[in-house]
Amino acid sequence: MAEKILVTGGTGYIGSHTIIDLISHGFKPVSVDNGMNSDVGVLQAIEKITGVKVQHYPYDLCDLTLVRDIFEIHRDIVGVIHFAALKAVGESVEKPFWYFRNNINSLLNVLECAAESEVKAFIFSSSCTVYGEASQSPVDEDTPLQNAASPYGRTKQMGEQIIQDALIHQKLKAVLLRYFNPAGAHPSGIIGESPRNTAQNLVPVITETAIGKRREFTVFGSDYPTRDGTCIRDYIHVCDLANAHTLALKYVLDGIQKQPVDIFNLGIGEGLTVKEVIQAFEKVSGVKLNYHIGERRPGDVSAIFANHGKAKQILGWQPQMGVEDIMKTAWEWEKFRTENA
Repeated sequence: MAEKILVTGGTGYIGSHTIIDLISHGFKPVSVDNGMNSDVGVLQAIEKITGVKVQHYPYDLCDLTLVRDIFEIHRDIVGVIHFAALKAVGESVEKPFWYFRNNINSLLNVLECAAESEVKAFIFSSSCTVYGEASQSPVDEDTPLQNAASPYGRTKQMGEQIIQDALIHQKLKAVLLRYFNPAGAHPSGIIGESPRNTAQNLVPVITETAIGKRREFTVFGSDYPTRDGTCIRDYIHVCDLANAHTLALKYVLDGIQKQPVDIFNLGIGEGLTVKEVIQAFEKVSGVKLNYHIGERRPGDVSAIFANHGKAKQILGWQPQMGVEDIMKTAWEWEKFRTENA
């Protein structure tokens, strides 16, 4: 019988792609998402791709009673993958209370119920923002954490610490996945990044501009200490990222992980500037982008990219797709969702 996995934030961008990967590896995902920044319609696309109808709960995870209900109904959950969180750096600077309340309370509720229910594995969606303004890149899992540059980054630092402190005397084991910049879309072209709120990540901003939904976009800052003055980030294809969650789950469920908590960086190990990402899209799509240079954005660090050697060695994870694959799939998805809007 397929092992049951609770996926919080299951109708979100990374959550939905991970559900597809879980199904392809024989797991039975159960989704929960309040739809704050996602569209429940993605479940139909998942069913079209996989042939599986995923059970879904439109619950707010900040409500402990509702979270307990899910674990009571599904007593056979063996693993949790916790994506559910607000995730925009700039927005978190503007609305810190909202970010702290949502991201921390939802984590506490899900983690506590998972421990009470003697779930075996807890996979936490962390972020490279925990490193803050790292003194050098690539960063590895032992790179000292600096002060977070935004309330969003702070919630991820706090989340990691909560998990490490809470699981010392629990049977539940956790994996913290620090990922870099997820981008791209499923090769089917029928699911991708589609936030309910205004997109703030670079790749959907690029594709929305290319298709005419935006007249132009802003490159935030051109005076960073990088090769062309724009920020450097590590862009990882969302399908590669999704697969890492499945591998992390197996790492715990198969009894390989011995310590209560383990940490892995997930990135392709290359840093690309904002201008290089723009050039990659223009090359793949043949569309010239309209953008202008603006002021730096609060909360942005100059440069950060990953050393993913630990994930490769221990989880057997190796990214399969590069920036041109990211741009090609993101562009196909943008065209599909525009045609079907």
